[in-house]
This record gives sequence, structure tokens and C-alpha cells, in this order.
Amino acid sequence: MAAEVAKERATLKESGIIDARSLKRSHKRLAEILQPRMTVLDIGCGTGAITSGIAEIVGPNGRVIGIDNNPALIEKARQNYKNIPGLTFEIADIYNLPFHNEFDIVTSARVLQWLENPQTALNQMVQSTKHNGQVLVLDYNHTKISWEPDIPETMQNFYDAFLKWRSDAGMDNEIADHLTKMFEESGLTNLKVTVQNEMTKRTDNDFQKHIEILAGVASSKGIQMVNDGTITESQRARAEDDFRKWINERAKSQVMYLLAVEGTKKSN
Repeated sequence: MAAEVAKERATLKESGIIDARSLKRSHKRLAEILQPRMTVLDIGCGTGAITSGIAEIVGPNGRVIGIDNNPALIEKARQNYKNIPGLTFEIADIYNLPFHNEFDIVTSARVLQWLENPQTALNQMVQSTKHNGQVLVLDYNHTKISWEPDIPETMQNFYDAFLKWRSDAGMDNEIADHLTKMFEESGLTNLKVTVQNEMTKRTDNDFQKHIEILAGVASSKGIQMVNDGTITESQRARAEDDFRKWINERAKSQVMYLLAVEGTKKSN
């Protein structure tokens, strides 16, 4: 039951945020370790924005599969990137992957945070990885986000309610800091942790796009929270309005705490 609640709350209603991502900006550590001819599995690929970048680096002699459990996102990915050789997209369940010892790298970016049982998912990722291959996970600790200056109280209250709404569904709001232990429990070795914090400042050209992410949460996930009875519509709307006013008049910076953790699958 909890897994179904988490799945419903994780469902993406619109893909604008993930469409705008790219390998080099949004999954930097993976971009550093990719090589031509590699085989790569990208789990929770969404519309394929990062996955397409993976395919471009490994080249036509490599193999890249992007999987997601959302058929609409997979269809969009197939249409957007149908001309890239060696790249395919499949509908699959992260808890029951149909692969065994097949990929040089198995990766997920900002995915495990949405799961009720991320350890099981990680074990499936390890199962899909070749012996001596790499597993690489990128994810947040949502409790360590920071703003300068402080956000309005209405939005802070909304954000606190959002984190509780997530944790009530079994999601781990601090998963970035728990990944190392999870990797150890999955038997991975040679662990490496890379800080990948997402920081935006008013002087950045793309400041508006990045600073508005929480406003987007309020306008999308906030509706789900209202429907679930977590907050009222007036609370949601006031938080979003106050936050947008804060962005326009006072916001200086935002830092989202993000870690990339990688490990090696032992050979037999």
C-alpha cells in the first residue's frame, strides 16, 4: 500500500523541469566517467534529456537504455531522440528490472528520493550491472536546502508540509546522506562520493529558471497535497504567491544539497 502511495505522489504531471536537464549540467559526475563503447542503463530516464547525452558520448558502438514506469514520458523520449543510434527507451519497473550483469554503468539521477523502498531498487541496479561495473546514484538531501535571505514563512510552512507529505509515503528526504550505507549493504565496493550541489545566484543568467523550482513544486505537487488533505488551497496559493514575490524583490541565492555516490560491483 505504501509503495502505491509513493508511486502516485511521485508521478510527474508535466515534464518541463526534466526536459530542460542535460547530461553535462545535470549529471556531472556521470559525464566525467563515460567512455565510448560503454553500455549504460539510465533508470528513471523521464523524457530522455540526460539519456540522450549519455548516448552521444558512448557513440554508435555503445548501447544505452533509458527506462521509466511512465508510458507518456517514454513515448516522448522515443519521439525526441529516435535518430540517435544505440539508444532505446523501455517501460520498466525499477523494483523488477529485466537485466542481469549487462551494463558497464547503471545510473539513476534524482530518482531514489521518490521511492518507498530505495534499497530494493538499488539491489536491482546492482543486479543489472556487469561484474566490475559501476553503479552511480545522484540524489538530494531536501532538509539541507538553503536560501539567502530566508524564504517567506508561508512558503517555509508549505515546504515543511511537503517534506512530511513525502515522508508519510515512505520517501527518504535525506537520502543523499544515506546512499553510502545503502551501497555498502548492496555489496558495492570502492565507494566514491562527489558533492554536486546545485547553486543559483541572482547574478546568474539562468537564475529565474532555477530559483523558481519550489514555486513549481507548489503549483504541481501542491495540488496533489491539497487533494490529499495535507494543506488547503488557500495555504498553497498564498505560499506560491509570497514566494514569487520574494523571488522578484529579495532573493539572492539558493543551494540544493546534492551528492553523487558511485561504487563497483564485485567480480565473482
